[in-house]
Amino acid sequence: MSSIERKKIAIIGTGISGLGAASLLHPHHDITVYEKNSYVGGHSRTVTVPGEAGDIPVDTGFIVFNNRNYPLLTRLFAHLEVPVARSDMSFGVSVAGGWLEYGTRTAGGLIAQKRNLIRPAFWRMLRDILTFNSKARTYLEADPDVTLGDCLDELGMGRWFRDYYLLAMGGAIWSTPVEDMLDFPAQSFIRFFDNHGLLTVNDHPEWSTVKGGSREYVRRLIAPFEKNIRLDCGVNAVQREEAGGGVIISDSREEMARYDEVVFACHADQALRLMADATGQERDILSAFRYQPNRAVLHGDTRFLPSRRAAWSSWVYLSDERADTSPAVSLSYWMNNLQPLPTDQTLIVTLNPGREPDPAQVYDDFLFDHPVFDAAALRAQKAMPTLQGRDRYRFCGAWLRYGFHEDALASAVAMAEDMGIQPSW
Repeated sequence: MSSIERKKIAIIGTGISGLGAASLLHPHHDITVYEKNSYVGGHSRTVTVPGEAGDIPVDTGFIVFNNRNYPLLTRLFAHLEVPVARSDMSFGVSVAGGWLEYGTRTAGGLIAQKRNLIRPAFWRMLRDILTFNSKARTYLEADPDVTLGDCLDELGMGRWFRDYYLLAMGGAIWSTPVEDMLDFPAQSFIRFFDNHGLLTVNDHPEWSTVKGGSREYVRRLIAPFEKNIRLDCGVNAVQREEAGGGVIISDSREEMARYDEVVFACHADQALRLMADATGQERDILSAFRYQPNRAVLHGDTRFLPSRRAAWSSWVYLSDERADTSPAVSLSYWMNNLQPLPTDQTLIVTLNPGREPDPAQVYDDFLFDHPVFDAAALRAQKAMPTLQGRDRYRFCGAWLRYGFHEDALASAVAMAEDMGIQPSW
């Protein structure tokens, strides 16, 4: 017999944090899950592309994970018996229509452009990579206000290393404009690189992807509580009762419902907009989180991969100019190399394309929002425990940590554990 008092709880959002929260709370509480869209999954978004031999499931948001850095997700997938396959996380760069190109998928990828062999700046970049990898860990104890730009200046890193390697890779990882990466806190950036084996040349984790697309894990995860999900039902406002101890939700169907608690499994700025009664403290903390809109286009236009096939890699940083000052990072994911797609047809997801792909080869066009992890956001993260579970509101989402799938799930697990609930997996 459970000693947990059964409550009526609303969960807003069906990304992995919302679905994780629902999965954990459902056996112990009466839950209702609100989703404004017509589909479940948030950034777990699989698109079906018609192929000659049948439909091709292609992921456009969450794509890969690894056992080392995604322990909770790995355990959840094993529990759900989610089919997985090996993936590849090689990185490439293509600047100014082929002026500079390299890739890490094969040994020859670095010199896919033979001119690189006689470029002093290219050799300086390689030397700077080794220098940065050997010295960066000293910044793990740095003041949180020390930026990545400060770090690179202090280490004397050259422009090619900054622009065509580290900032390009960081911008690709966090879907953040290259210029903004210089303001990223050095401590957090380097801790992430260290944890993911990016400060070594041979200690990289083995990456995996979900066979059939991420919708396969979503389908399994929601099975026990699918009837509790309200699709096409956005929340208009959330307000705590002054008397009675409940929370009132009004939704886009012009219905109102009363709950004991509400879990905001959505972005911080969305949560703040929904809170009709936000306190000064709640407003100060949640408003510190900013988001970057990123357009993702699924297509087959190979102009969005390096002009030299040897430089093709799983994810490729793209810049039409030698100095990238674009307001949004542009990169391509070569999906055939990331997922075991049942086709020879080249499929690419390009984030923020600098020009339009061939319309005849476009299969999907979608807008994602990604959190910006600047110093203000990191300070707000540290203050979030003062809001969690206080006065009937709880929060979970990738924005509470590094912004990745594991972080979102970890936030849901932490929330459940705070309520006395342990994962069954």
